[in-house]
Amino acid sequence: MNTRTQNGFTPVDQDLYAKAFQLLDPDPIPEPAAPAALAAPAQVPLTTAAPVRLTGPVEKTLTDALAFLDTHGWARYSLVHPEGARCSIGALRAAAGARNAAYRDAGNLLLDEARRQHGKKWETIPSWNDSHSGAQVRSVWEAAIRRAHHMNI
Repeated sequence: MNTRTQNGFTPVDQDLYAKAFQLLDPDPIPEPAAPAALAAPAQVPLTTAAPVRLTGPVEKTLTDALAFLDTHGWARYSLVHPEGARCSIGALRAAAGARNAAYRDAGNLLLDEARRQHGKKWETIPSWNDSHSGAQVRSVWEAAIRRAHHMNI
């Protein structure tokens, strides 16, 4: 029956309405029983766990490469120094293990950061690496790692 009421709404069959909700939620959470007059509300500890953040492959590659430089030393004019030190690109290769996507993206981010700090003229990581001091190179590495972290890559 489509009889209109004064408010403009069609009346709803309450049994049909209840059955529809029963189909949508067949096992509803039971209503809590009325608490006793003297019972105190249950204390539920509110614990919030810190969100788990995984290190992305680019951030990991950059971090591992900088750790490699810290451990084995930084070099200029040579991919691998006879004593084990490496230039920036050599450290990236050692950290990545292969010329994979993380290696490529880490290198692009490192070179982009080098250009931000030292001018747009740098075409390659080796040319930039060989033209700067250890402190300048480290500053670029650290900034690139921070950017990878903030970009979650």
